[in-house]
Amino acid sequence: MIFFEILRLAVASLRANKIRSGLTIFAMAIGVFSIIGAMTIMGGVRKEIESGLSLLGSNSFQIQKFPAINFSNPWDRFGNRRDIDYTMAERFKELMGDDAKVNLQLGRGGLVAVYKDRKTNPSMRLRGTDENYMAAFNYTIADGRNLGVDDVALGRPVCVLGSEIAEKLFPAEDPIGNMIRVGGQNYTVIGVTVAKGSSLGQSQDAFILIPITRYLMVYGRAGRSISVNVQAHTQEELAATQDRAIGVMRLVRRLNPEDTNDFEVFSNESLIEAFNKIAVVVGIGAFVISGIALVTAGVGVMNIMLVSVTERTKEIGIRKSIGAKKLNILAQFLIESVTLSLSGGVIGVLIGYLIGIAAGVVFNLSVSFPVLWAGVGMVVCGLIGVGFGMYPAWKAASLDPIEALRYE
Repeated sequence: MIFFEILRLAVASLRANKIRSGLTIFAMAIGVFSIIGAMTIMGGVRKEIESGLSLLGSNSFQIQKFPAINFSNPWDRFGNRRDIDYTMAERFKELMGDDAKVNLQLGRGGLVAVYKDRKTNPSMRLRGTDENYMAAFNYTIADGRNLGVDDVALGRPVCVLGSEIAEKLFPAEDPIGNMIRVGGQNYTVIGVTVAKGSSLGQSQDAFILIPITRYLMVYGRAGRSISVNVQAHTQEELAATQDRAIGVMRLVRRLNPEDTNDFEVFSNESLIEAFNKIAVVVGIGAFVISGIALVTAGVGVMNIMLVSVTERTKEIGIRKSIGAKKLNILAQFLIESVTLSLSGGVIGVLIGYLIGIAAGVVFNLSVSFPVLWAGVGMVVCGLIGVGFGMYPAWKAASLDPIEALRYE
């Protein structure tokens, strides 16, 4: 009962100085919401990647000129590498044989597909590829057929539409057998893929596939570096297949034993690992920023409590004169300090989570409440309340009752 009475007095004191208490709570909330918001967004991105919306199909990895994740200008470090041209890629596919399923692809954006009076947005992507694209990137055919070996060998002007493109160009008719125009070239539609939805705010169905040989005929081979996707038969064979693929690619590119690889290899696991490293760095950065803000808010807590002690000196003297113990005074001011800090923490957690939800809506992410980080934030706020409130509370508890009663 004594504890709840002390808590009631502490809350009443804070409510008596609404503006001063509000500013201190706001400063504490700023320190908490930054880390909660960052961790909520990062959690949503991680869940999006790990829930099956990753780039590659199962048991597969990719070989290409540039790394999959790079925050600097890739041309600064990797621009001097030789392109993986079609001759190299075809030779690689031939040497891998039946050991794995190999897919070749390259692409470009900024094109518009046209059918009669309907056309797509320029965000559509045209991809030159082969018969193994569907398996390599987890797509299936909803209608018609996939690109075939003969389509690639002969460079036929045929295409497979992503579901979004098919709905845009053919809202009320069957697209199979019709001819569309892309970049000044005519292509006959032979298939439509099953919709996959969006990932990280970007549609995975706004594309058109054509044979890679036709793509190179139209747009030329100069300056084209092909991405090679390799899919092992089973998960158990993945590591051995990757080792063999690296050896074959080094052979195709005629590298000497002492030469380092002039190409990049990455898989679903490596992409997730790279993202987790980024998440750790973001978490540390958010924690440092929050720590600085929380320490600043802690100084504010100490300041407001010292002012409160000075203003209530006579009150403290009266309470001591009628029997209040030193521990009661200490507890009252300490609880007041902790309540102030925790109030800011709760508001910061709510604001941070709401910001995370807003980012999830914008980028189409499934966000969840970061329980661990919210708990850490509240504990830190409580410790700041204790740490920065201890001196003012001790000062109040140590006042001489006679001197306090005479204070004006």
